[in-house]
Amino acid sequence: MPRKRKHDAGFMAKVALAAVKETHTVSELAGRFEVHPTQIHKWKRRLLDGATELFTRPAKPRQDEEDAAAELYEQIGRLKMELEWLKKKVAQLD
Repeated sequence: MPRKRKHDAGFMAKVALAAVKETHTVSELAGRFEVHPTQIHKWKRRLLDGATELFTRPAKPRQDEEDAAAELYEQIGRLKMELEWLKKKVAQLD
């Protein structure tokens, strides 16, 4: 009985894109990626059917970009606090 493997999304996308490019036959891709040709056809169809959604829904920012933005906002807040503190100290010296 053949065992079922769970493939991650990255692997499925890689195989489906290779099938869409059509530089190799599905049989060649099946041998190279050790996946059944029927599965490659399913992934390719799924990719082509879902491609329109990529351009219809708004793009969401990547997590690392959100993290970088949050860190920068934190730094801005700290610098504003420091600036206000320095203004008070300078005013006391005058």
